[in-house]
Amino acid sequence: MRVTLASQPAEPGRENEDFAAAAPGAAVLLDGAGVAGGETGCSHGVAWFSSRLGGLLLSTVTTHTARPLPECLADAIRAVRSLHEDSCDLVHRASPTSTVIAVRARGEDLEYLVLGDSTLLLADAWGEATAVTDRRLDEVGKRLRGPVDALPTGSPEHAAALAEYRDALTQLRNKQNGFWIAGPEPRAAEHALTGTVPLASLASVTLLSDGATRLVDRFELTTWKETLAVVGTSGPAELIRRVREVEAGDSEGRRWPRGKAHDDATVLHLALR
Repeated sequence: MRVTLASQPAEPGRENEDFAAAAPGAAVLLDGAGVAGGETGCSHGVAWFSSRLGGLLLSTVTTHTARPLPECLADAIRAVRSLHEDSCDLVHRASPTSTVIAVRARGEDLEYLVLGDSTLLLADAWGEATAVTDRRLDEVGKRLRGPVDALPTGSPEHAAALAEYRDALTQLRNKQNGFWIAGPEPRAAEHALTGTVPLASLASVTLLSDGATRLVDRFELTTWKETLAVVGTSGPAELIRRVREVEAGDSEGRRWPRGKAHDDATVLHLALR
């Protein structure tokens, strides 16, 4: 297995709240989330949360290979909670959360788990790509974000509308008819998308945070197959460079309305052949 990784914060000098890592036969990617510029109830911060959860999850899935991935994630969430529940307010409306992708080779299969709006690309030997993405957050967002998308990104009016949108979104976090994401509550792991794919059918596996998938799912300028070709031939950093180039040409979000002009972007590519 050949592993390539690129990760870039939304803006130079800002903390990167994504986390990705690989071990023999396994890999994880997390995209941390909080409230930009606001209180989270956690003194450690979003990057601390996503990196601790990611590291513990990778350790758990590789150590307890017979344990189902949702149970591994629940265990990791409990472990992170125990690290700071005595010092932080974990029932705060904006306590740190994270999307999660985990993959693990087990026998002749690849097991996967996806929770939140990061994307797993499974590529076959002919270069065809199947995307696995949890769209529940997007579906909830579409119902709520009309006022945000009507305003220029970065304007004071946009910032106010975005704050209201995020407040409304947190009310639906980890609830039925809402969306599920890793936070302080282990039961969220039960709602992850899971599956298995024969390893013999796969040429590569790619884990992407939503900041790296914008060319496909936000800007609609390319396809998953073309994205896979860029990553496979030019590397993850080239994909992120192309995302940043397009974002820079629409910094106010007039053509492509979005909450942030730029987002943390991470790509972890596992070439299996």
